[in-house]
Amino acid sequence: MRLTFLGTGTSFGVPQLGCRCDVCRSPDPRDKRTRVGAVVESAGGTRLLLDTPPELRLQLIEAQVDMVDAVLFTHDHADHTHGIDDLRAISVRRSSPLPLYGSAETLASLRRKFTYILDDTMRPLPGTSKPEGRAIELVPSRAIRIGDLDVTPVAVPHGHVTVFGYRIGNLAYVTDAKVVPDDAIALLRGAKVLVLNALFRREHPTHLSIPEALRVAEAIGAERTYLTHLTHDNLHADLEAELPPGVVPAFDGLTIRVD
Repeated sequence: MRLTFLGTGTSFGVPQLGCRCDVCRSPDPRDKRTRVGAVVESAGGTRLLLDTPPELRLQLIEAQVDMVDAVLFTHDHADHTHGIDDLRAISVRRSSPLPLYGSAETLASLRRKFTYILDDTMRPLPGTSKPEGRAIELVPSRAIRIGDLDVTPVAVPHGHVTVFGYRIGNLAYVTDAKVVPDDAIALLRGAKVLVLNALFRREHPTHLSIPEALRVAEAIGAERTYLTHLTHDNLHADLEAELPPGVVPAFDGLTIRVD
């Protein structure tokens, strides 16, 4: 299985508009971070998109990904969903609507915000098109099969919102968590690769800080941990140099194997 990080930045993105800090002016391409999204591809060819961030079209072009079999939404916040219209270029080449998976809360929000996609009664005029999606509700902790991949949604708190992390085979993917409860850790333990959000060095009311993320990573015990949802708080090279063995910051475009 392969995982490609489409975007690894905070909701502001890096560089941040109007900011002149060292990170936002850095020439290191790893310090250029678009909003968070990823693609998982199995050895058998099943390809899952995790979230639809605002830069989705450009991210998929850069990653040379032109088709996916389904989308897994973590939650409904704008930095994870507002590129959803870019799915139109994928769905127009399918014979059926693209499956869109998420929690009941997330899917209800998407129906309100993007009615034209998820309301089958809203048909495009002849000669035009729209994204064609089919909402499929996931139940926390209940595994499903998508293509040749087993996917388990893992509920974690993100302020007043519940976010779905995902256990996909030997991959544990958790973004936008404030804490990772014991029951979630039990579902994620045993994964060989962990992807985990880490916002600032200081505490934040809705996200794990870097020190908090390191404690969660230790509790889960994956062989490799990749930090994502990073801000302009740290130069990539400096953060990479100070993290413990087995933990590294991800960056846009990074592709890794998950055995």
